[in-house]
Order: sequence, then C-alpha cells, then structure tokens
Amino acid sequence: MGLITSLFARKMVAAAGSAVDGDAHLSAIGLDPCAPCDPKVMVRDTDYYGMLERIADETDVTDLPLRCGASMRCDEYGALGLAWKAAPDLLGSFRRVERYARLWTSVVEYELRPGDGTVLFILNRDGPRRLGMRLSNEATLASAVSLARQVSPARFAPAEVLLRHAGPAETAAHEAYFGCPVRFGAELDALRVADESLAQRNALGDRGITRFLLTHLDAELSEIEGAETLETRTKDAIARSLSAGLPKMADIARDLGLSARSLHRRLAERGLRFQTLTEQTRRELAEGMLRDDRYSLAEIAFLTGFSEQSAFTRAFKRWVGDTPASYRRGRIDP
Repeated sequence: MGLITSLFARKMVAAAGSAVDGDAHLSAIGLDPCAPCDPKVMVRDTDYYGMLERIADETDVTDLPLRCGASMRCDEYGALGLAWKAAPDLLGSFRRVERYARLWTSVVEYELRPGDGTVLFILNRDGPRRLGMRLSNEATLASAVSLARQVSPARFAPAEVLLRHAGPAETAAHEAYFGCPVRFGAELDALRVADESLAQRNALGDRGITRFLLTHLDAELSEIEGAETLETRTKDAIARSLSAGLPKMADIARDLGLSARSLHRRLAERGLRFQTLTEQTRRELAEGMLRDDRYSLAEIAFLTGFSEQSAFTRAFKRWVGDTPASYRRGRIDP
C-alpha cells in the first residue's frame, strides 16, 4: 500500500474550488474536512488518484495541477519545507527533497541527474499511468517550481518540463505557468534546470538552521525506515510460512523474536495490521509466481496458503479483478 501526504489531497480539493463538493471528496478518502491540515497524516495513493479522477468527472482539470502547485507554500511542509528555505542555494533545496521526500510519500522517489549545463530533477513513480497519477505528477512538478520561486531571489523558471503521459488538448496554461517548453510523451517525468539557476543563493538560506533541521529530518526518516524494516521483516516471515497454511500472528512474532502483543503494538504504531500484511504478501507472491510458467496454478495456490485451487482463484479475482489463468496469459504470452 502506497501512502501520500494528505496535504496534496486537501490542496487539490481547494484548487478545484466551488466546482466540486470538496468536503465530500475529502470524506470519501477518510479525511475530516474540518480538521486542520497536517502533512504527516497520510492517505492511500490509490484513494488519492481515485479522488482526482472523480473530480475530473465533475469539472475540467486541465489546469488543476497547476493551480494546486501554485498554492503550495514552504511552511506547509513542516520541517522539510523549512529545510528547503534554509538551504544555501536552490541545488541544496532540491537535494533536501531528493533525500527526505519519503517523509511525505512512499510512492515517489526523486533523483537529481547532472547533465551538460543542466540538472534533471526526476520524479520516479511506478504503477499504471492512470489519470489520477498523471494529474498528481503534474501537480508535484508544479509544486517544486512554486517552492523554488518562493526562495529564489531571481525569477525562477526551469529550462524544460518533461512529462511521460500525453498532453491535454490545450497546453498553453502549462507553458505559461512553467515559463518554459513543456514536452509531453517524454521518457521521464522531470524538470530540467540550468546549473546557474540552481547556483542562485536562496533568499533565506541559513547554514546554522539547516544543520538543526537536517538533524530533525534524519530522526524522522529513521523512524519511517524503521517502520519499513518491520513491515518487510514481517512480510518475509509470512511468505516463508504460507506453504504450511495461513500463519498466526503468534508464530510470526516468535520468528521475529517478539511476543504477539509486541508485534501487534509495533505494527499498530506504524498504521499496519497483521491481517492486511498477510493478504498483501499472498497477493504479491501470487502475482510474481504467475509471471513464471514453471509454477502450476495448483502449486501457486499451495505456496500462497490456500487449501484448494478454487479458493485461490476466488481470492485472486477479488484482488485484481481477473482469474489467475487470465492474468498469467496477459503477462507471459508475446
């Protein structure tokens, strides 16, 4: 399950304005419309994409990501936003995002790739290129430009914007916002930024504050990485046990050197449930083995903890909307 900060969801709804029922859209993804905005509160990525697609059914979303990006403010990102402002130059700001973006999303990784006089700020996000993801990618790059303009002493514009998906019917709003060519159908989702722009001293750069903030961010990142380690270790233990049937939490906890109560508490502290991890593990194993024709369907059913192939077929169809046989044909056949 991927997670994205609820800040983005709230900002998208606000940018859509009166054209949509914002409270209803937020409630549909589990957010209290009246609660204060907290970037540490996360929503599932698929819920977020679905919300954007429902908004697209109600109003024109051509420039929605641009309006959302333009509304972003450094201070709304908590310590990471302050670290962005306090970096000595714009390159330092982008490096903060490259390292610490995991604090606001588990589905995007950023990469700075130097080139000939420019640097690519690349947004890496796996998954089907559904409409909600495409809108999210546009908003993310628009947000980066907005934050850069808030700290740069000179007018900031990237040299080029790259987007992997096809463009809307009209792209004038995109080029007007970014102030540069926008190339849809590219091989990357990225901003291309000139070296001289990245070398600009930030208006509020402060090395002392930066050191303090980075120490704080490192601590936050360690907590998240610790949660990922526990999740990974738990799923690995579940996977090893499935051929003997559905494992019990007490057995998995024992494999991890914990009591069942401790494992339950530690998972709950990280917003995780043992039953959910078990289901995710079974699905991930099944999908992986279905891509390998050395495993029969009966073997996959057994190795994922099902006593009968028919039960496996029903569960798999519930997970992905397709039978195991059809899923396999679509991924193995030429």
